[in-house]
Amino acid sequence: MKDADARALLRDLFDAALAAARPATCLAPYIAKLQPPKGRTIVIGAGKAGAAMARAVEDQWPHPLEGLVVTRYGYGETCKRIEIVEAAHPVPDEKGRAAAGRILEKVRGLSADDLVLCLISGGASSLLALPAPGLSLADKQEVNRALLKSGANIVEMNTVRKHLSAIKGGRLAIAAQPARVLSWLISDVPNDDPGVIGSGPTVADRTTFADALAVLAKYRIDPPAAVRTHLESGAAGKIEETPKPADPRLKRVETVIVATPKQSLDAAAAVARSRGCVVVMLGDNLEGEARELGAAHARRALGLVAGAKKPTVILSGGETTVTVRGKGRGGRNVEYLLGKAIEADGSPQIWGLAADTDGVDGAEEIAGAIFTPDSLARALAKGHDPKAVLHNNDGHSLFESLGDSLITGPTRTNVNDFRATLIVPRT
Repeated sequence: MKDADARALLRDLFDAALAAARPATCLAPYIAKLQPPKGRTIVIGAGKAGAAMARAVEDQWPHPLEGLVVTRYGYGETCKRIEIVEAAHPVPDEKGRAAAGRILEKVRGLSADDLVLCLISGGASSLLALPAPGLSLADKQEVNRALLKSGANIVEMNTVRKHLSAIKGGRLAIAAQPARVLSWLISDVPNDDPGVIGSGPTVADRTTFADALAVLAKYRIDPPAAVRTHLESGAAGKIEETPKPADPRLKRVETVIVATPKQSLDAAAAVARSRGCVVVMLGDNLEGEARELGAAHARRALGLVAGAKKPTVILSGGETTVTVRGKGRGGRNVEYLLGKAIEADGSPQIWGLAADTDGVDGAEEIAGAIFTPDSLARALAKGHDPKAVLHNNDGHSLFESLGDSLITGPTRTNVNDFRATLIVPRT
């Protein structure tokens, strides 16, 4: 297989994964079944897919509605009846805080005849940045930055976020009572736990203030004094906990996951098989340190090279972590790829692609990258030491210099990371 053909196949697999998670497509069957309430329909939401979800609802549901949805800068859509606000991600800003406050006010004072339609996707944790009483936006920003660098997984990060918020961890659903609350979620988390997706603003929370303190202790994060006081007060029972699964106030709350990482991986697998490839599916919920997972997948690929009779594609999803030690331009997908490329050590049979389905890997407007059998050789020829680059968490700089960055622009969806390894048989 020629290099251009291998690259094209990998990109086609990624595009198929994205197509399966387009809000207009995955929401359509749910919108078609939704009956209008006797009262008002209030559409609220947050996430990188939030505006595209809102646009799908507007376009496909002919009944009266109104609302407000917040999304990442650059991820907006033009809507006529639902206001779209753009704010910062992954570190929240004042626009996100203000939008979250307005969303909370929109659901207050509703009646039992009203419907709150909540559209949540990955990124909502940062975009719905409404601090709990006694905390400031600066407090949340400081903790968020520390968590992003710590190596904490998404469950751990969102455990802390929920307990610093006036809106997350089910608090938004409580505020909307007695209205009916229907949430449509696009999952970007391993195991598709609704309470973790966007920190579950309308979902019962199984975590506690004590759990949040334990996360900070585990990663040796020293939070602002107000944050520590808040969490310790909550753990001591002086602040009301987030609503738990048996809370009667959540009786009229329904949650539906409309798109998952598995659906996207299955779509990519179908394309791979249609091109004559053998598919090895490792699962949609892989976690762990990005560089270590990349190296493990390279070893898996090397083990398959000798027996490969047909092109073989290894697929996986999930959300890895990066413990930031350097000062480079990194992201978990390029970190994964660089770890994989170093371990593959120029094997002429192995190509790979890793990208975030939201189009943003780390803080860069780059989805991820492609690595080829000669990636290391080309990097060395340009003066890069791949191991030193990995140590400095500078994967984007390396792949960008090779012309191998994967740039999609805003995808307006988010079903977590997509990883594909292509093994070409020896000729």
